[in-house]
Amino acid sequence: MTDIIVIGGGIAGLSAAARLSADAKVTVLEMEDVCGYHASGRSAALIEENYGAPSVQALNRASMAYFQEGNYLSRRGLMIVATRDDEDAFRADLDHMGVSEITPSEACGHVPILDPAKVGFAGYHAEAFDIDTDRLMQDFIRILRDNGGQVVTDATVTAIRQDAHGWHISAGADYSAPTLVNAAGAWADLIAGIAGVTPLGIVPLRRSMARLAAPGGHDTRDWPMFFGTNESWYAKPDAGALLVSPAEETATFPHDAFADDMTLAEGLDKYQQMVTEQVTRPIATWGGLRSFAPDRTLVLGRDAHTPEFIWCAGQGGYGFQTSPAASALLADMVNGRSPTLDTDAVAALRPERLQV
Repeated sequence: MTDIIVIGGGIAGLSAAARLSADAKVTVLEMEDVCGYHASGRSAALIEENYGAPSVQALNRASMAYFQEGNYLSRRGLMIVATRDDEDAFRADLDHMGVSEITPSEACGHVPILDPAKVGFAGYHAEAFDIDTDRLMQDFIRILRDNGGQVVTDATVTAIRQDAHGWHISAGADYSAPTLVNAAGAWADLIAGIAGVTPLGIVPLRRSMARLAAPGGHDTRDWPMFFGTNESWYAKPDAGALLVSPAEETATFPHDAFADDMTLAEGLDKYQQMVTEQVTRPIATWGGLRSFAPDRTLVLGRDAHTPEFIWCAGQGGYGFQTSPAASALLADMVNGRSPTLDTDAVAALRPERLQV
């Protein structure tokens, strides 16, 4: 018997399991044959401290030391570009994202394929970083195993019941533990329902992505991630290619997501309007699910009505960037320790904010 069962082997579940394993025996159940298959394997993998709601920003700031000490970060930079007709939206983004205005010519210096005839306004922030997501996940798995825990793959949960002895879970084999952590991402509300716990309204939102060959043969390694206003599209260098997304948020159901061709075409067209190089046939396309609670911030902690059921869900697009601090906070909550995170941020993350 294990002390804690974590359902979900993405970054949320792995980081939580690693932190909890310092004080308990932990088993992670992952329905796929590898960890990080869904949202975690399809992330843009960037941290920018001003990105997200105030509670998310607090987690971002609290995560930076862990990332820096582990050498998980490499500088990327972030840039917003806008046409001359889109100044109001640009000014709003400038304030919201904490970037500094630069000249259009400076923007073209950062990304030489930008069309100088189209860029009317630009903003830039150097303090945005790529995260080595694969190494981060593998290191959390190593910590878990070093502490006597385990990851079980191909373990699709089909039944959950609770009795006086704890939780009993059917997932190919049978597993039991006093405490259950729901880190199931897009499946979080489904898992809650199976366990007899009231769902919180966590909704998976689809996002489509295309990988393009390096435009015009340019070396993209030093380009920043660059956005259209209102995050209507974005592009990010990746392994010698360029990722382009329409950044859509289409409500859907938990599944192995794929790109929506029409939405992707619209996003590629918005990107195309701002650059000089013609869009070529994508090397690959895919979709991912970013799951949000109704207030678009994470849900961390004990369920208000079933305290042995722990929520670790609603990461949205912030899972990797918040994982060090979110997992540390969750371990503090589970073990009855006083969190080091700001009190208001902790209150904004607790499940009871969404429960009657």
